[in-house]
Amino acid sequence: MRILVVDDEKNIRRAMVMALESIDHQVTAVPSGAEAIQQLSRSSFDAVFLDLKLHLENGLDILAEILTLAPKIAVVIVTAFASIETAVEAMRRGAYDYLPKPCTPDQVRQLLVRIERTKNLENRVLELESQLQAESPAGDLSTHSPAMQAVLETAFKAANSDATVLILGESGTGKGVLSRAMHSRSPRRSGPFVTVSCPSLSRELLESELFGHVKGAFTGAYVETQGKVAAAAGGTLFLDEIGDLPLEIQSKLLRLLQEREYERVGEAKPRHASVRVISATNRDLAQAVSEGRFREDLYYRLNVITFRLLPLRERIQDLERIANGYLRFFSTRSGKTFEGFSPEALAAMHAYRWPGNLRELRNLIERAVILSSGEMLEAADLRDLAPAQSQLRAGERITLEELENEHIRKVLANSRTVDEASAILGVDPATLYRKKKKL
Repeated sequence: MRILVVDDEKNIRRAMVMALESIDHQVTAVPSGAEAIQQLSRSSFDAVFLDLKLHLENGLDILAEILTLAPKIAVVIVTAFASIETAVEAMRRGAYDYLPKPCTPDQVRQLLVRIERTKNLENRVLELESQLQAESPAGDLSTHSPAMQAVLETAFKAANSDATVLILGESGTGKGVLSRAMHSRSPRRSGPFVTVSCPSLSRELLESELFGHVKGAFTGAYVETQGKVAAAAGGTLFLDEIGDLPLEIQSKLLRLLQEREYERVGEAKPRHASVRVISATNRDLAQAVSEGRFREDLYYRLNVITFRLLPLRERIQDLERIANGYLRFFSTRSGKTFEGFSPEALAAMHAYRWPGNLRELRNLIERAVILSSGEMLEAADLRDLAPAQSQLRAGERITLEELENEHIRKVLANSRTVDEASAILGVDPATLYRKKKKL
């Protein structure tokens, strides 16, 4: 942690610095409250050891100024004039704890352990709150698709390492769900899981969101922020839709991945980052590199372990099971009971292309559960599927190629593998592969 020591006695400052640096903390020591405020206005700290009786200053008054500048910082009041009254008053004014002089190095170490645990718990609470706010059904990572099983095996092997991972896949395929599952299976599972949505903010705000900023770094920066990289310390940083990351920030992310260092906006001092990075995108990064929209060196740095999540139409054998899971979840939440899907509803779902993948399936079933009043979900309850279903039929005024293409699409959607589809169609797998690529 970064610790600020405020004491007007030189020997005590020196002893505190030696004790804290011996256990690998970064320490800055100052003799007065005024200098402490200057340090806090320029840099961020995790904890402050503040002497109660400074030369011409009252430590409790300085405490109020510190907490105004940095409301979440842990301030420990240290004094030789220990009493119950001063301890109560310090805690009432927002001090984290109270330490009487003379204090031993072991007392200081134990106190810092408690501060670190408190900060980890605060980050964990924020993570759990974000999960609750989503109010989404649990991510289903089981599958009957051999291709999807191979992807999950790769992902869970990679979870045990600190290697950078890049997850490819269309929107709605569950890239965020898989990244969280990898975190929960990693050695960093006790640390926070922090998400940054790269397309959600402007370049300036995204840089601040990611790396943090100091007070006054830009218009509207009235207080300093630590940023998502710092919030993910000891855990995993998930960069969602990294293909939309602005070029100006890509160089800073490359430095984070290569050197484990970064700088906050408006600050020249490098900071160390102990995070594991998982990124995801629905874009073709290789093409973005060739078009100059994505740095080649960053692409190769992200591309240590890469896999592609299958769209729902390529793992159609999982459709009914996933749909039933969503149906149970939303039925319970709405207080309704459904027996399941009618055969017509299942046929409609199997014939649909699912361009929005699992997210589209989830939203469709949630809507159907809310609006349906029957005991079973019918095809009419899934009427959003109708516009995307093919209307092509043999004998209509269409070309042979159009009819063939539609037939190939439907057979592929209902087959587990290309080999199975080629056997149904009566063509060579290589021929079907070329047609599939063309489609």
